[in-house]
Amino acid sequence: MKKMWLTGLMLLSVFANGQQLPDWALGPFVRPQHGNPVISPRSSSEFKCPMLDKPINWEVNDTFNPAATVKDGKIYVLYRAEDKRGEGIGNRTSRIGLAESVDGIRMNRSTTPVLYPARDGQAEQEWYGGCEDPRVAATSDGRFIMLYTMWNNKVPRLGVAISRDLKNWTKHGAAFAKAYNGKFYNMPTKSASILTKISNGKQYITRVKGKYWMYWGEDNVFAATSQDLINWEPLVSSEGELIKLMSPRAGYFDSQLTECGPPAILTNKGIVLLYNGKNRATEGDKNYTANAYCAGQALFDAEHPEKLLARLDKPFLIPTESFEKSGQYPAGTVFIEGMAYLRKKWYLYYGCADSRVGLAIYNPKH
Repeated sequence: MKKMWLTGLMLLSVFANGQQLPDWALGPFVRPQHGNPVISPRSSSEFKCPMLDKPINWEVNDTFNPAATVKDGKIYVLYRAEDKRGEGIGNRTSRIGLAESVDGIRMNRSTTPVLYPARDGQAEQEWYGGCEDPRVAATSDGRFIMLYTMWNNKVPRLGVAISRDLKNWTKHGAAFAKAYNGKFYNMPTKSASILTKISNGKQYITRVKGKYWMYWGEDNVFAATSQDLINWEPLVSSEGELIKLMSPRAGYFDSQLTECGPPAILTNKGIVLLYNGKNRATEGDKNYTANAYCAGQALFDAEHPEKLLARLDKPFLIPTESFEKSGQYPAGTVFIEGMAYLRKKWYLYYGCADSRVGLAIYNPKH
């Protein structure tokens, strides 16, 4: 951070990863001096898996890709955990664990998962891959909406679950199951970022022109709207094709993927979407490791949320720490999915090399 004095006034220029952030962007996000990674695998957690009908060490292999929210003055992190049932990324079973924290760093973790593949109505969509990569946002009436990936080892589908206590979740199935007579049900869908805003010091889901709005997508950024937060309709063209709102750029850190991150935020500058960019090995930015995941930000129009106004040319968070470059994904990963607003600070939680959970904090006062 750099301070400049001019004609008696102090002007603050904020720098992140070697770039000056525009006034619409959030940051800089700084890793705390102690405590990272905030969540790591552990072998002592065991529960009887209803899918396998036997006890399983459900978070022994990897803990990563977290969601985050606030309840009763505490931060809650919901993270993806993998057992040792298979080998390689995507071949094990994933379940969602829960941790709570007063300071955002020290975590009190549940010994059992809160969302997992079970003998329920979603078995066809979740066996045996499980429940992956949650994003969570809160409504003003006390509900928590989770959008996660339902993985059956065939087709990833964006799923919806709702809770009031973050411990007991009701699954509502695939988000796009009913849209356009099921046109997108069998298409791979994942990574959803619901639009939120800050109201009276708290972050809540909000509407645009009477509808809930979310950005979603892995290769590109798409959008969808909803009236009930359960059934969503993707934004399509007059020909019925998905409309791409943002796509990878050759020569940049996001040259291969622009994958949606934590809940988007409505600000007085527009809608800020934090996202994950993957650096293509052959056509990416040579300043960053090939295939690395880095974090970017984009600005969309508040009145016309499908309209992209700006985006950062450089990532605001990159893999630098050893725990971000060792694990299942050694190319390096800071995969952002969870961001919580508490006591006027932003706590950004991210997956580290598909193996651990890390934290970076943005304090607007500084």
